[in-house]
Amino acid sequence: MKLTSTSIVPGERIPARNAMGRPDPDIHATFSDNLSPQLAWSEVPAATKSFVVIMFDDSAPTSLKYVNKEGARLGTDIPRANFFHWILIDLPADVTELPEGAHSSGVTVGGKPGPKAPAGGRHGVNNYREFFGSDPQLGGEYYGYDGPFPPWNDDVVHNYTITVYALNVDRLPIKGSFDGPTALAAMQGHILDSASFTATYSIAH
Repeated sequence: MKLTSTSIVPGERIPARNAMGRPDPDIHATFSDNLSPQLAWSEVPAATKSFVVIMFDDSAPTSLKYVNKEGARLGTDIPRANFFHWILIDLPADVTELPEGAHSSGVTVGGKPGPKAPAGGRHGVNNYREFFGSDPQLGGEYYGYDGPFPPWNDDVVHNYTITVYALNVDRLPIKGSFDGPTALAAMQGHILDSASFTATYSIAH
């Protein structure tokens, strides 16, 4: 398979319009356009019955104690983990392109609804649910795409990997709300092929 994007250049910085947050000279960072990127894939296996799209950051701090705190820095030596930004499953086999902004345009405070997604797919809950937690203003179920918003005090440039998987089933055996690890586990044994690329983003650099 081949995966391309007119929104994001592999290996380069993700445009601020595709991010959830952008730098702000007065308050360090603020919300951005949060447009889901354009994606297109080709050279698909003939037996494909559905597609899955996953986007994750492999550099997210595991502790929020010093995240976005004045006078603190998040160094390169702190523990890091995956942070899922987009989990889209059950895309029909005849869907091989997602236009920019089709799955997110702007920031929805408290999260977008789900799991129903455009083009017949289903959205999972991204990790902003855990990041915002019980915050009375921002907390909620964050379905669908929400782009990069790494800590403004982080010394690490974050890496974001987008992968499209071709599956031999038209629907994954998942009911109700689900997250990234749940989708990845459900795909095992059903993946025919995949294609991916990685790009970067940072508020601090």
